[in-house]
Amino acid sequence: MPQRPAVTQLPEEVRRALEARLVQGGFAGYTALAEWLTEQGYEISKSSLHRYGQTLERKLSAIKASTQAAQLIAEAAPDEEDARSAAVISLVQTDLFEALLALQEAGDAEPAERVKLLSSAARSIADVGRASVSQKRFASEVKARAAQAAEDVVATVKKGGLSDDAAAAIRRQILGIAP
Repeated sequence: MPQRPAVTQLPEEVRRALEARLVQGGFAGYTALAEWLTEQGYEISKSSLHRYGQTLERKLSAIKASTQAAQLIAEAAPDEEDARSAAVISLVQTDLFEALLALQEAGDAEPAERVKLLSSAARSIADVGRASVSQKRFASEVKARAAQAAEDVVATVKKGGLSDDAAAAIRRQILGIAP
């Protein structure tokens, strides 16, 4: 098994400070960062820091691109019912299920490794399950608020003398936004 990168073995507060310095320095100045770590009592080569910095920069770039894409999609195609989240959760659940099946079929893996993989899969499945429940709760709350808004509007317009047919049409229009 390959050795873990030296940076990942740093105490969390030192690693976080290093990551902040990497970002603030534009992922440059690895010699100065290696010297700073030496002052902190950790000997890590500038090459190791550079590899870690490249990995961190790729991760941050991917997150930034995903966030920007999500913002553009949200602006271009509003999703009041959060159907996109439901679809993503469904895809993740499917992939986790397939990974679990593949793991069960891989009987030649070492028992300790299988337990570790199963534990990780179980945590992921639990996380996705909680996300699914939260998404469904949100959709239910949106529907309930829309229904209450429809009833409030109907009550108000009836007081103003609108006909029952007009009130029903307004109710249908409001509830149409949250089927």
